[in-house]
Amino acid sequence: MNFEHTEDRRMLADSLDRFIAEQYGFAERDRIAKSGEGLSLDHWAQLAEIGALGALFPEDVGGFGGAGFDVAVVFESLGKGLVVEPFLGALIVGRAIAKAGSGAQKERIASLIDGSTIAALAHDEPGSHYEPTLVRTRAERSGDGWVLSGAKAVVQHGEQAGLLLVSARTAGAEDEADGISLFLVPGDAQGIARRGYQNIDGGRAAELKLDGVRVGADALLGTEGAGAAVLEHATGWGLLALAAESLGAMEVAKRDTLEYLRTRKQFGVPIGSFQALQHRMADLLLEVEQARSAVINAAAAVDGEDRIAREKALSAAKYSIGRIGTRVAEESIQLHGGIGMTWELPLSHYAKRLVMIDHQLGDEDHHLARYIELGAQA
Repeated sequence: MNFEHTEDRRMLADSLDRFIAEQYGFAERDRIAKSGEGLSLDHWAQLAEIGALGALFPEDVGGFGGAGFDVAVVFESLGKGLVVEPFLGALIVGRAIAKAGSGAQKERIASLIDGSTIAALAHDEPGSHYEPTLVRTRAERSGDGWVLSGAKAVVQHGEQAGLLLVSARTAGAEDEADGISLFLVPGDAQGIARRGYQNIDGGRAAELKLDGVRVGADALLGTEGAGAAVLEHATGWGLLALAAESLGAMEVAKRDTLEYLRTRKQFGVPIGSFQALQHRMADLLLEVEQARSAVINAAAAVDGEDRIAREKALSAAKYSIGRIGTRVAEESIQLHGGIGMTWELPLSHYAKRLVMIDHQLGDEDHHLARYIELGAQA
C-alpha cells in the first residue's frame, strides 16, 4: 500500500497549515474559543474558500475529494491548530445526507461546502452514555408532516447551527436499532429551546429541548425507521475525523515537548540529555507512530463495502487515539513540569483537547467493547 499523499492532498495540507500558522495562531484561537459564539464566521468562510470543506465530500455531491485520506488530511491540519470551527458537524450531517438524502436534500450539501450553513448532529441524549441506538426523542405523524418532542445533549455548535440532523424514534423500544428515523430540522424552528455553554476544551455546545417541533414530510432523511444504519455510516466518518484531529494535536504536543527538552537546562545541561527522560520521550514517539498507523488503517477502510472490517478499523482507531492521546497529554505535561499546567502555555490546551476527543462519539472503553463485539460477528 502506498502511504504517500497525492499532490492535491499535500497542497491542501500545506495551504491549511499555512493559514493556521499565519492567521489562526494560538492567541487568535484562544480568543475565538472563549468568545460567546465559540467560532469565527470570518475564519470559517476563509477555510471554506481554501477548500477545507469541499475536500470532505465526493464530486457527485459537489465536493472535490471525499475519500478517507482527504478527510484525514483536513482534520490532521485542524488538529495542529486546535481549530474550533464546526467541521465535524458539516462532515457528519453532510455524509448522512449524501448517503440517504433525496435529490432536493442533497442540494443542501452545497451550502455546507461553501460554509453558508452551519450544521450539527443532534443525536446524543441525557443519560445515553455513547449508546448509539438509545433514542427517547419521539417523532409522530401529523397531517403531511411530523411533530418532534424530546431532548438532545451536547450538541456541538448547537446554538449557531442553521441545520440540525435530529434522531427521533418513530417505532420500537427506546434502545432498539429499528424504529430510529432522521430529520433535517432548521435550527430556528419553532419549539426548539437551546441552552448554550462553553466546552472545557474550547468552543461551545448546547442542550436542546424539542417541544412539539413541526416539520414537513420533506424533513425525513431516508426511510422511516431505518436511520440507525445511516447514523453508523455518518458517524463512522466522524470517528475517522476525530482520530486524525487527535493525531495532529499529538504531533504539536510532541514537537513542543522535544523542543522544551532541548532548551530547558538543569545542572547546566539540557534536561533532554538525561537518560530517563530520553526513554520516556522515545516511548512517546513510538506511541504517536502507532496512532498514525491506526489513522491510516481507518482512512483506508472507511470507504470499504465490508461493514465489519470498516467498523472494526474505525473503532480500533478511536480506541487507539483515546488511549494514546491521553498518554501524550499526561507525559507532555509531566516532561514540562509545572509550566505545562499553565493557561498561558499552548500545551495545556492541546492536552485538554486530546483528553476530550476521547469522549466524543464514544470513549476508548466503548470502542474496545465494540471492536470485540464486531469481531464476534465476523
